[in-house]
Amino acid sequence: MRNLDRYGFAGELIGPDHTSYDAARRVFNGMIERRPALIVRCTRANDVVWAIRAALDHGLTLSVYGGGHAVTGSAVCDAGIVVDLRGMKRIAVDPYARTVRAEGGVTWGELDAATEAHGLVMTGGRNPTTGIGGLTLGSGSGWLERKFGLVCDHLFKAEIVTANGQLVIASDEENPELFWALRGGGGNFGVVTAFHFRLHALGPTLLAGAVLYSQERAEAAARHYRDFMQAAPDEICGAMSFTAFATVPFVPEQYRGKPALSIIAAYAGPLDEAGRALAPLRGFGTPVLDLVRPMAYTELQALTESAFPPGARYYWSADTFRELPDQAIKVLASRTADHHSPLGSTIVIPGGGAAARIDESATAFGQRSAPWNIHYLTAWRDAADDDSNVGHTRRLAQAMKQWTTGRVYLNYVGDEGEARIEASFGAEKMAMLRALKARWDPDNLFHHNHNIRPAPLPRP
Repeated sequence: MRNLDRYGFAGELIGPDHTSYDAARRVFNGMIERRPALIVRCTRANDVVWAIRAALDHGLTLSVYGGGHAVTGSAVCDAGIVVDLRGMKRIAVDPYARTVRAEGGVTWGELDAATEAHGLVMTGGRNPTTGIGGLTLGSGSGWLERKFGLVCDHLFKAEIVTANGQLVIASDEENPELFWALRGGGGNFGVVTAFHFRLHALGPTLLAGAVLYSQERAEAAARHYRDFMQAAPDEICGAMSFTAFATVPFVPEQYRGKPALSIIAAYAGPLDEAGRALAPLRGFGTPVLDLVRPMAYTELQALTESAFPPGARYYWSADTFRELPDQAIKVLASRTADHHSPLGSTIVIPGGGAAARIDESATAFGQRSAPWNIHYLTAWRDAADDDSNVGHTRRLAQAMKQWTTGRVYLNYVGDEGEARIEASFGAEKMAMLRALKARWDPDNLFHHNHNIRPAPLPRP
C-alpha cells in the first residue's frame, strides 16, 4: 500500500510483493484463500493502534490474526488490513500470585510450556498451535473445563485496543460491561493485546490418554462413557471421539485407518488417586488399545494434534445437546463409520463440573448447563472431496438436531448465518451485546468474525 505514514510503527509491513506474503496470509484451514492488501505484523500495542487507524483512514476492512485456527479463516481478509499479532509473544508468569500475562500472538503450546515450568496450568485449547485470543474470547472449551472451568473463566483482565484506536483495560473494576462482553462475545469489541489469567497448581504429572475401541464395540463403549460421565467427579475430564485408528506401527495392522471410538480421559487430581478413578473407563469391554499413562499436561494438550494438521481442508459444525439417548449414539456411530477420514473427528464433550456452576449471566457466553457439546470436525486433503465432506457433515449434524438445545458454541462452527449467532446467545444477551457493540464499535469495524451488529443509535 502507498502513502501510509509509518511514524511510531515498530513492526513489519507485509504487502503482496513481500517475500513472506504467502506464508503470512496462510491460515489453519486450507480451504481459505484470501489476499489482504496489507499484513501489519505488530510487536507492541502501539503497532495495533497504528494498524487500526490506518484501516480507518483508508476505509479498509480489518481482520485480526492471532493463531489463525478459526475454520472461517477470519484471521485474513480480502483487500483489507490484517492486524497480525504473531509478533507479540511475551509471557510473564507470577508463580506466587498464580497468574500469567500473555500477549495476543501467543499459542496454547507456548503458554502451557511457560506455566507448566512452574507447576501451574489452566484450561487451554486442545491443539497447541491454537491462538489464545480467539479461544478465550469465544469462551474456551478445553480438556480441563470440568475441573477448572472455561478459558474465559480464568481471565481477570484484558488490555484491548478499541475501534477508535484507544488502549483500555477491561476487568471487573475497569470497564466491567466490556469485560463481560469479551468473555464469550468473540473479537467484536476490539483487539486484545494482552490477556491476564489465573492459574491452578496441577501435576507435574497426571494420568491421561486414550482408550480406543473398534467400530463393532463403539456403540456399547459410547453408552458406557455417557452413563459414567453423568455422575463422574469434576476431576475426570476428557471427551469421546468418533474417529479413525492412526496408520502407525503401534496400532494392530487390521485396524489401521478403520473407524474407531476414542475415549480421551484425564484425571485432574492427585496422581495416586487417578488409577482407581479412571478404572471404570479403562476396564470396560475389550479395547483395541489402552494408551492411558502418566504424562505432563503439555503432552495431553498435544495428544490429538497429528489428527488436525495445518493446511488440511476443514469444515466444522456443532451443537449443544440436552440429552444423548441410545438412538443418538447409534446415529453418531453408524454415520461416522459410513464416511470416515484418517483426519478429523466427531468429538462429544461432556458438560457439568466447574464450568456449569458459574451463573449463566456472569459472562456473555451461556449454555453452561448443557450436558453435551458435540463438535463435527471434518478434515481432508483433496479439493475434489470438498462436496462429499461438507455434505456428510451437514447431514450428520441435521440427523442429530432432534436432541439439541438449539444453541451452539460459536468457536466450533463456520459461517452458518446470523440467526445461528443470535441463537447461540439468546435474545436477552444478544440485545445486551448489540448495545455494547454500539458503544464500543458503532461502525462495526470489527466485523470479520461471528459478527454482532451494533444496535441502532437512538434518533435525536
